[in-house]
Amino acid sequence: MSEYLAPGVFVEEVSFRHKSIEGVGTSVSSLVGPTRTGPLRGMPEVVTSYAEFERVYGDASDLNFTVGTSTQAVPNYTAHAARAYFDNGGKQLYVARVLQGVNDITADGGGTSAAVARSSDAVTDAALRARFPGAMGNYTLELNWWESENLLSAVQVDAGDENEIVYLESVNVAAAAKASGGPANDKFPVNVQGVFKRKGPNYEVVGTALVTDPGTGNAVGGTALGGLKIAELPASTIVQRVRVRRPSNGVLADGTAAVLRLGKVVDLTPLNSAWVLGAGKEFYGFVNAAGDTLSLPLARNATLAADLELPLAALGNNLADVTAVAVALFDLDVHRGGKNDEVIWSATAITVAPGTEQSLDQVLSATPQKKSAQLSQPIACTLASGVTGPRVLAALDALYKAADLHPPSNSLDDPRYIIELKGGLDGKIPVAIDYAGEEDEILGSTGLTALEGVEDISIVMTPAAAAHADSHDAVVMEVQKHCRKMRYRIGIADSRQGMSLGDVRTFRNNFDDSRLALYHPWVLIADPTRQRESLAVPPAGFIAGIYARTDVDRGVHKAPANEVVLGALRFEQEINRFQQELLNPNGINCLRSFPGRGHRVWGGRTLSSDPEWKYVNVRRYFLYLERSVEKSTQWAVFEPNGEALWGNIRSGVEDFLFNEWKNGRLLGGTPKEAYFVRCDRSTMTQNDIDNGRMVCVVGVAALTPAEFVIFRVGQKTADA
Repeated sequence: MSEYLAPGVFVEEVSFRHKSIEGVGTSVSSLVGPTRTGPLRGMPEVVTSYAEFERVYGDASDLNFTVGTSTQAVPNYTAHAARAYFDNGGKQLYVARVLQGVNDITADGGGTSAAVARSSDAVTDAALRARFPGAMGNYTLELNWWESENLLSAVQVDAGDENEIVYLESVNVAAAAKASGGPANDKFPVNVQGVFKRKGPNYEVVGTALVTDPGTGNAVGGTALGGLKIAELPASTIVQRVRVRRPSNGVLADGTAAVLRLGKVVDLTPLNSAWVLGAGKEFYGFVNAAGDTLSLPLARNATLAADLELPLAALGNNLADVTAVAVALFDLDVHRGGKNDEVIWSATAITVAPGTEQSLDQVLSATPQKKSAQLSQPIACTLASGVTGPRVLAALDALYKAADLHPPSNSLDDPRYIIELKGGLDGKIPVAIDYAGEEDEILGSTGLTALEGVEDISIVMTPAAAAHADSHDAVVMEVQKHCRKMRYRIGIADSRQGMSLGDVRTFRNNFDDSRLALYHPWVLIADPTRQRESLAVPPAGFIAGIYARTDVDRGVHKAPANEVVLGALRFEQEINRFQQELLNPNGINCLRSFPGRGHRVWGGRTLSSDPEWKYVNVRRYFLYLERSVEKSTQWAVFEPNGEALWGNIRSGVEDFLFNEWKNGRLLGGTPKEAYFVRCDRSTMTQNDIDNGRMVCVVGVAALTPAEFVIFRVGQKTADA
């Protein structure tokens, strides 16, 4: 309450309205099962299309599980369910990937079951690997080296910076003194041409300078002038700074790979006998971060006599004959399988020099900063401690496939820089404990446990588990426990492929829960992987999409039945009316084909034996009402527990239910027949009030589906 301590006019804002209740969403689904790739831990991310699912969790190609000492190919039912979900009207899908032994998977992806693909273990300076376990991680990487712009430049300057290496050319230097071997004031006129380093006011020769007598033109001193210091320079002196400009992407660091191309033979012997570039016209090396020194290793330049450290300033007056110094950046393409398969991910402007934002270990970080990269970046690179650019480049050289790097002489193919990752395995078939998952606040939770942090989920499915009889019952029980724990969720259970009517009834008898719905039989679809003409898949993905479609088109109160199953060629078993009469009383929802009406869901029951919760739409509608009221009345916690609060709560719930009745979602000709709301002394004792309990009683007349439409036809006389 405001305080009034001085006379004046006071304005206060008050609300005369009760708090409205907003209906929650009911169509957000979750999918738990093995996929070809993708993250295993942490909060699952929502995908809103099948293309997005493929980008994060891989395509629908078969999974190859290890069974004993052999490998068994199993259709990727999780991916097929995701496709069916979006085809049938689903909009939001949370995916939790599972693997057997996921709890044993190490930080770098290795584990006791599934394995991560890697480049050669013998190459440690630059280790490339898939970020996620699985056989899909056997990617093919292709490096596309840039033909960069000419980055060599020369700028004439009055004087170089301290310790900067420059090219100096001067005629008739009046004052020159040797650093040793004579008096400091021993001066004589000379001509100089060479590479010098600025030392205070003087220039000190680097290597050997070409020094000539201006009168005779003969060399003076030869190599004995290696320590020559130029103390005085005439006005005609030319001082050039020759260096590598930073490329357009700004990447230049110690060990940045470079290619020096010469327009003609450049002989630098007069400056230094070691600087011999006359034997070739293209040299491969590395520049430093300052861009003034080029290292040419013998290992990459067979025409050299030894490793060469060449100050770029030595190119001085030969600069016109140097066509380019191309800093070696490259783009990286990740192919789904072989080198000619689809490119699923790319990175650009990567350098082999470590320590920059564009270095291999930064662009291909094992722990990317951006969320999109955490989900979809397929590979990672780790550089050895203290590694240099030359060592990284040598490591990549050792990984290239020789056949692609050196095509036959009669081939029209250009060289391709191909690296293959190998060793990725899908592991063993996941079991119930893998679907259940574990809670881990540090590494991230897994399986169904990871879904507990997402409030919006209303539908849970595990279609891949239906393909494995040994663990199917146990997985459905884990779904049952999860839905009961999270309260506002319903699980879709699948029968197993090829089950007889008796087998389905026996399987159904293991469960009695209104938060489970069972569908039979499997659905035949056109195989999107083209490995088969058609493929039988569990119905859960289709049903979850139909739930979502019905919720949007009609509302959660409408039974998700008598709806077309989009994408179905037919059903694995043709269920007729007499067969369904055996299944329907047991709460087994059948998928049936009707002449002229297509393939439809022909059942809408839960697996509960309680008549009140017989129908899926009734169970889901009450979950919707309960969740909506709970979420929209959080404001009431710690409010004064009196008549004002009770009236506000009562009015809010009544308005919400009146809107539901008005939209045809409740049974009754009047609001009084459709619902009641009581929140007063009749619902609470003094003990409840003393202990801080506010009790509101709500009764709702739900609409049940017209499961049996009966027309009574009889004869009448004409005069009756």
